[in-house]
This record gives sequence, structure tokens and C-alpha cells, in this order.
Amino acid sequence: MDEQTVPVQIKGLRDGLLITIGNGEWAALEAALLEQIHARQSFFRGARIALDVGSHILRVNELVALRDRLSDRGVSLWAVLSESPTTEKTAQLLGLATRISKPRPEETRKFAVDDLGNATALFVNKTLRSGTRIEFPGHVVVVGDINPGAEVVAGGNVIVWGRVRGMVHAGAKGDSSAYICALDLSPAQLRIAEEVSAILTPLKSPRPEIASINQDGKLQSSPWEPG
Repeated sequence: MDEQTVPVQIKGLRDGLLITIGNGEWAALEAALLEQIHARQSFFRGARIALDVGSHILRVNELVALRDRLSDRGVSLWAVLSESPTTEKTAQLLGLATRISKPRPEETRKFAVDDLGNATALFVNKTLRSGTRIEFPGHVVVVGDINPGAEVVAGGNVIVWGRVRGMVHAGAKGDSSAYICALDLSPAQLRIAEEVSAILTPLKSPRPEIASINQDGKLQSSPWEPG
């Protein structure tokens, strides 16, 4: 899916998720948000979200309806960020926060081994939490989960012995033959070279999957099996 066609953007915070709503008709944008939540129920279940609605003007009935629909899906709305004084006042009347601390990266690491190329691999033996960003010019192997809000950017392949719920970019320097595999592939976003997939179809029973670019140049996932 092209980034320009995605009406909502999701970013991890230390205490929840920040969801930014794009431009367009509010009813359609709200429906797109609820559709994403429905498609990835396991990812969003129990989540606390801060919603950045930009310049959208929302009245009490609209925010109450959205809050109730989110609650029905196991999602808690705790903050609404807005450029509109009307929307901000509405959020405050409903007891919602209208200011949040800007997310600060827990750690950002870059490794100066570009001369070694994709033949090298970085081994990360821990779960990557929200705010962590790992960049490496070769392959990256993670033994642990990649949580929402964490990012891995690799020049080569990315192999995760755990769950992917954050953002992973393989083949970051344009290698379309790179791949991403994990025991549970439920990411906020995947990228291989320049191809982007905001959402992969979730599985009712998670199983190992591998994401790669197919012959049509599209990012797809398939079972990850020995072979």
C-alpha cells in the first residue's frame, strides 16, 4: 500500500500509541481508523491512544461516538490533539488530555561498518521497546520482539525470532531481494527497498511468516518454512 493512500499514521509512545488522522471527510477517516483496528484486533486490544486530528473540527457528539466505538473494540482514547480550539475545548469537556509529551527515543544506534556491506549481520539479543531504533548496513537478527514504536532499518535482511509489531525496513539501500521473517508478523509497517506495506492481513492463529517482494513488485507475506 502506498503511504499517500494511508489515511491514518500510527507511532508508538512510551505510554500508548499516537494516531495521526490525515485530511479528508471525517466520517471516512473515522471508518478507516476503525477498519484498521478491526483488521488488527490483537495489536490494538487494550491499547491507549492519543489521537491527533489536525484541523478537523469535532463536536461533543462526534468525539463521544468515536470514544464509544473505540471502547467497544477494547481501545481507550485518552488524549485528542488538535489545531482547532473548538475540538480542543470539546476534548477537555470530555476529560481528555489535549497535550502530550513529545516522544523521545529511548536509544538510537548506528553502526559504522558500511565497508563490510551486507555480508555482515547484527545480532540483537533482546526485545526492542518503543522508542528504540536500530540501523545497520547489513543483516539484522533479533531474538526477541519488536514492540510498537520500535524500528529496525537494515541494508540486508531482517530475521526476528519473536513478534514484529513495530516498523521494519529491509533492503533500505534499495535491495528489493531482501526479506523480513518473524514468528509473528503483525507490524505497524513493513518496508522492503522502496515498497511499503502499512498492513499485512492478520492471521487468526499467528505462525512464522516471511515478507518479500513478489514478481509483480508488490510486498507480500507467505508461510516461513524450512527449505
